[in-house]
Amino acid sequence: MKLNSKGQVTIPAALRARHGLHEGEEVDVVEEGGVLRIVRVSGAETRGQRLVRHMRGRGGAKQTSGMSTDVLMELLRGE
Repeated sequence: MKLNSKGQVTIPAALRARHGLHEGEEVDVVEEGGVLRIVRVSGAETRGQRLVRHMRGRGGAKQTSGMSTDVLMELLRGE
């Protein structure tokens, strides 16, 4: 593994999968006894929590307010 010019390394896919690390998750690098460890940041939002926060309020309810279920189903299904 090489350190790039920005001080970044890539964690191999097999290790990310084994330890449940996903894109966008926060990790820290800590030094313990002269050894560097990558640890998950406790209390950080999970990938699912970030997705829910991002999508909240985007369901289009404003466009459909006042329409009955029958009207909505007809719009979705057609004839």
